[in-house]
Amino acid sequence: MQPTTQTDHQMPAEVDEQPALLRALSLLAVFGCIALAGSILIADFVVPDHDWIADTISDLGAGRYEYIVDTGLYIFSAAMIGLAVLAAHIHLGAWDWSVGIVALIIFGLLVFLVGARNEYGDNDSEGWVIHIYLVYAIGLAMTVACFALARGAARASPRYRTILIATGIVWVASAPVFFFLPTDIDGIYERYLGAVSFAFILTLAHLFTQRAKQRKAI
Repeated sequence: MQPTTQTDHQMPAEVDEQPALLRALSLLAVFGCIALAGSILIADFVVPDHDWIADTISDLGAGRYEYIVDTGLYIFSAAMIGLAVLAAHIHLGAWDWSVGIVALIIFGLLVFLVGARNEYGDNDSEGWVIHIYLVYAIGLAMTVACFALARGAARASPRYRTILIATGIVWVASAPVFFFLPTDIDGIYERYLGAVSFAFILTLAHLFTQRAKQRKAI
């Protein structure tokens, strides 16, 4: 038996990116947005006496038909985790990109918890009610992810940095407004905030898809 040398334990000098993984998880990110939007649209029609302008998405996630929106939330959560995996797979930045990866993971887990807790829209006050804190944390995670990933995204194309920073600014300016709106219009405003988060996710999905095409061409 040959003795083990230090060379035998060395990692390869270069790790190849996997275009198939990039494409698959990018498609999952797109599907996550479609699934969440679709679940909300379906629930808008299925849930009795629902006013999509006045009633929030949380109202759709409670009661008899809660499974509709919850399913969309779970798929959306998986999409966020998938993006975090891709960001780690092709790490494009320094410490700030790493912070962005963690923010994506936290974002995804928080969305999952929102669906799993089922304590919204029904005046639940029993036990440890944390929905509002999850909402605050989602707002913070989205903000951190936008700005933390921007510099690294510029290595793929400066336009990605511009879009991520612009999305972050819009989010920071828009999200707090939700808590001060009258209840007769906060439903449609929440859907607008969802569209802002979709812009962030689809931008990253496009970045990783283009990266897959480049890797495949090499």
